[in-house]
Amino acid sequence: MQQETVKKFSLYDQNWLGITITENAANQIIKIMQQRPQSQGLQLNIKQSGCAGFAYQLKVAESANDLLENLLFEHKGAKLYVPLEAMPFVDGTEVDYVREGLNQIFKFNNPKAQHSCGCGESFGV
Repeated sequence: MQQETVKKFSLYDQNWLGITITENAANQIIKIMQQRPQSQGLQLNIKQSGCAGFAYQLKVAESANDLLENLLFEHKGAKLYVPLEAMPFVDGTEVDYVREGLNQIFKFNNPKAQHSCGCGESFGV
């Protein structure tokens, strides 16, 4: 009988590629930080959602205590925090801020996203 070995996975032992913040995204993050001076920056997380599996979630990070298990990515003073448990899903992602028609939105160019739903709200890895 063949014995199976179980590999332990630790978020702390990973060599992450990181998150890239474009100039446009950095400028928008800085604007948001200036509008909310108590903020630490933005936090990028994921949640289960939509027909493809996961959705990106951006929120203003206000409490330093809430960011203890986060990695910080910074570009020209713009701070983006990512929880360790989200890194396997977003590692290598480029965060951009683009104009699409009349809308301006944060856009995530994620090399791990293998498919997305038709409306673009969710992605699968």
